[in-house]
Amino acid sequence: MKVDIRVMTLDDYEEVIRLWSATEGLSLGDDDSREGMVIYLKRNHGLCFVGVGAAKIVGTVLCGHDGRRGILRHLAVAPEFRKNGIGKLLVRAALDALAAEGIKKCNIFVMDYNFAGISFWEHVGACRLEYDWRTLQLPTGQPLK
Repeated sequence: MKVDIRVMTLDDYEEVIRLWSATEGLSLGDDDSREGMVIYLKRNHGLCFVGVGAAKIVGTVLCGHDGRRGILRHLAVAPEFRKNGIGKLLVRAALDALAAEGIKKCNIFVMDYNFAGISFWEHVGACRLEYDWRTLQLPTGQPLK
């Protein structure tokens, strides 16, 4: 199976959201709306990728950074295209794009219950960071309690 990896554009949104919605272990939220993706793709221009094969999008990865650390999320490959190295190609494209921007380390967000996802990441060399902290979140534009 020949798969081409290319930069994700907003024109890909409908196919991408269908793939994400059908991918087990992938958590979607309000930021994954079309409007959210407009902001994300603009902020992270040239860092998000899709894999195209059989005339459709068969894989995705979102990638961004804060100037110090990269962040990968929403790595997804359609079930019928898995075990062909597509995930690895998408990750390599994202990591190379981060390196080109001077980013030396990359964090990956994977849900605790996504055992297949954790297994993939460990298989490609990602290491778990076992710290005594949790990711917390605050909304912007609202008063603090």
